[in-house]
Amino acid sequence: MSVGQHHEYRQRLAALAETVAQAQLDPAAQVHRAAGLLAGRVGCRVDEAHTYLLDRAAQQGRPAAAVAGDILMALQGRPGSGSRPLDAEVDKALHPQGRSPSAERRLPPHPPSRAVDDWGPLVQHVLEAMPGNHMALSPVFGDGSEITDWVIVAVSQETADFSGRDVAQAVGRRITQAYPATVDTPVWQAWLDVAADGCAREVGPFPYVGRSARAPAEVLMTAWVSRVGPGVLSRWVRHDEQTRQAERIAQTERLGQLGWGEADLVTGQIVWSDELYRIYERDPALGPMSSEEQNAVTVPEDEPIRRQAAEGFGRGDTVDVTTRIRVGGRVKHVRSVVDAVRDVQGRPVKVYGIVQDVTMQHTSRAQLAEAEQLLQQHQNSLAAEHELAAQLRQIVLPVPAEPFDLPGLRVAVRYLPAEEASRVGGDWFHAALADDGSVVLAVGDVAGHGMHAATVMAELRHMLAGLTVTTTTDPAQLLWHLNRLLYSRATTATAVVARFDPQSRSITWAQGGHPKPLHARAGTTTELAAPRGTLLGAVRAARYDTATVSLAPADLLLFYTDGLIEHRRHTLAEGLAPVITTLDDISASGSRQPLADLLMRLRRANPEDDTCILAVRHHTPVPPDPPEGDHA
Repeated sequence: MSVGQHHEYRQRLAALAETVAQAQLDPAAQVHRAAGLLAGRVGCRVDEAHTYLLDRAAQQGRPAAAVAGDILMALQGRPGSGSRPLDAEVDKALHPQGRSPSAERRLPPHPPSRAVDDWGPLVQHVLEAMPGNHMALSPVFGDGSEITDWVIVAVSQETADFSGRDVAQAVGRRITQAYPATVDTPVWQAWLDVAADGCAREVGPFPYVGRSARAPAEVLMTAWVSRVGPGVLSRWVRHDEQTRQAERIAQTERLGQLGWGEADLVTGQIVWSDELYRIYERDPALGPMSSEEQNAVTVPEDEPIRRQAAEGFGRGDTVDVTTRIRVGGRVKHVRSVVDAVRDVQGRPVKVYGIVQDVTMQHTSRAQLAEAEQLLQQHQNSLAAEHELAAQLRQIVLPVPAEPFDLPGLRVAVRYLPAEEASRVGGDWFHAALADDGSVVLAVGDVAGHGMHAATVMAELRHMLAGLTVTTTTDPAQLLWHLNRLLYSRATTATAVVARFDPQSRSITWAQGGHPKPLHARAGTTTELAAPRGTLLGAVRAARYDTATVSLAPADLLLFYTDGLIEHRRHTLAEGLAPVITTLDDISASGSRQPLADLLMRLRRANPEDDTCILAVRHHTPVPPDPPEGDHA
């Protein structure tokens, strides 16, 4: 027996043994085995292949085990027991819609929807972690089992649509609907070819002509296509995007004054970026500097720094050092970060470096240090000025610690200085008996802080006191005089002035750009309607009107400066609401010392500004006998 005959004899014995083994298999086990092999060959789920076998057996009127046996032997390349030729049986088993064996490597026709559902979300999760433009496609087959379209099943997050649409919204749509311009392009053909033979392909550069009004007329692209699951994965780049990316990198280098260089120590090739040439002010035609040339431009005093950096680089460290170079007749500060690719012995093979011109930062630091010194001197001077202003305020504006009485009134004052000692303000008050028997009340606020505000505050308060003695107690006239003073000083302020008549228990008042007083009666607080009056010092010929309000025995009247309610983080209404609530509570409570309770509960809204509060209520002196405590 020849060697060939012996080999053929052994093959027939093995085939006979396999046939006997299959005949001894349990029919159900044979069906499961055939379904498993068929699923692996076709690329579907085992349960779907099992259902296919059962359906096929029912159509042929044969036992499922017999059909499974034929398919097992067809998949293993041996003839079965069916009445038809093996090739036809295998072709029918693997290609039930009559596709030729030559198309065996193509994707299975009409892949089960559950299979697509399984691989689509999985690919989507993978693509979400991948940069660039990626799109997974599932084929759509026509009646002739040829691919007629593609369904988009997954896209990467960075995928860019030429027309500016959200590409994620295209998932589930067909290519002919979402991107009809892709049909019959080189990339379309690449999809078909990869689906047929499973071999990855690169296509391009090729022109893509968009059909959207918002898409560019023509885009040059390169695409890469590979097999994935029952579909294909397409990746592409737009060459105009590559150009823009290069421009962005160059712009970043220019803005950051950054340059890069690399040296191949094996070939001796050195490459510099354009910005590195600009930093060293070197003609690119001369090529990169040699080590000797770089040493020559280094400021000699910084040579020890370079040597220390070189020693660290030799030990394998990443170098980060700032030195000075002398180029173009001036000194520059440059920061260099250098690292290397090393061989297994730790010797550098390639050296990479980034160089940044930090001259401006060093110059700014020197200027900043000088500015800080001047600022410290100014702050010391300012602190002394504000300390003087605070002392002046204490002298000019002593604040009584307890409520005090004037004819028909009980008066309480509270002054809340700003939390920062440097922000001494120009808030002031006045409460005194005039020669005509009336009581003059006033609260004001000078614009600004510091010595100037404190000085103007003192002038206003003394002028008001002098006018009430020598000229008038009419609030409108008093504001008119104060306005003329401030206009001549080119300074502005706000104020409210009131005159209380003990006989009629009425208060006549006027205001110049100041917050309106609050009137509380029996648990209800209202803002008084403001008469006409402009900011003091703003207009030379300003006019001020007056208004009158009656003060009942249990009423409370509150004058205040804007620090009580104004803050940049909330509206005036929001700042005023807690003050009104406090007044409502106290005026409804029947307290025996309402003014003391009021001042204790009020909190300013703005800790950055001074606050002055003047509160009054009608008061009739208590007879000395029997002795009573002082009721505020």
